[in-house]
Amino acid sequence: MLSTRVLTAPRKALVAAALVAAIGFAAGIGYRFFIDNADERELANYLRSGVHGVGIALAGWAVQNTLGPNARSSLASALRRLPLLRELIVRSLLMTLVIVIVGVALQFALYAEPYRLRWFKLDWFTGTLPWIIGLGLVISFVIGAFTEASRVIGAPMLANIALGTYHRPKREQLIVMFLDLADSTLLAEAMGELKVHDLITRFFFDIEAPITAHGGAVHAYVGDEVIVTWPVDPDGASNARCLECFAAIDRTMAGLAAIYQRAFAVVPQFRAALHCGPVIVSECGSAKRQLAFFGDTMNVTARLCEYCKQASQHLVVSADLLSRLTIPPDLVVGKGETIALRGRHEPIQVHAIQQAG
Repeated sequence: MLSTRVLTAPRKALVAAALVAAIGFAAGIGYRFFIDNADERELANYLRSGVHGVGIALAGWAVQNTLGPNARSSLASALRRLPLLRELIVRSLLMTLVIVIVGVALQFALYAEPYRLRWFKLDWFTGTLPWIIGLGLVISFVIGAFTEASRVIGAPMLANIALGTYHRPKREQLIVMFLDLADSTLLAEAMGELKVHDLITRFFFDIEAPITAHGGAVHAYVGDEVIVTWPVDPDGASNARCLECFAAIDRTMAGLAAIYQRAFAVVPQFRAALHCGPVIVSECGSAKRQLAFFGDTMNVTARLCEYCKQASQHLVVSADLLSRLTIPPDLVVGKGETIALRGRHEPIQVHAIQQAG
């Protein structure tokens, strides 16, 4: 079963930084042991090498956060517009440059006092510095390649392939959200398919941050629709994240309305449906592997999204899910309706959710 523990964004960043620092410290110790001269292998130098490794690792991590797929900087946006291989090469070179600068600066800071710059000789430039540059390039390219693979395939898919988690089908209790753009067909007719594609791509990018911040995992993008999941918390403590996520997406898009108006002459409207229940999760495909979600829960959520459109509602939530969570104070639950869904014998009770006030 997937973990239901929730980490806030700052805590996630702190945990990631600590892990990167630990890996860097271990790499620095290993470098001292396997590469450096035996007569320099003393405790103080091991500690210096460890700190050196921490600085280089955190520098690479910081560049990745600044220029990576989820970064919001203008430089990151410019890199994402490049072809994939060129983006990877440019990002790797920039990361290498930062790693080399930090590595050399730490070399001066850590070894100036004990060695009084005796290490600062021609053989350092011909021996040690190329090692730092080469190591930086390797680290940068590996991190970049892994990041791009995660972006294309999905980090959960990579992890699950490596661990064999879903090599055999598993039943998991999940909260599922289907969210799609309203009137995308009319938009395509009015704007043209290429322009509306740019709109949809931008929309998906802009809503990733609130989805991630509220613990959601994007399962798939299907046309103008995104499928997001959360593990069901048996105690119900974190199940309201799905509602908070939708509210956060609403706020995000409201804040970006002027930007969309300038770029596309329209502010995208969207709707969503939420449901929960058992989902069969399995790895499928050979030439292209992916995680597939099967079961009544997925079908019901898709039908609820259709109902949401027919009923002209912004958000529809099943009574099954509402019974497992506490409604956030800024949301209001509408009167329940029992509806029949296409292709399903049993009716289901649903509620429209709206912002308070």
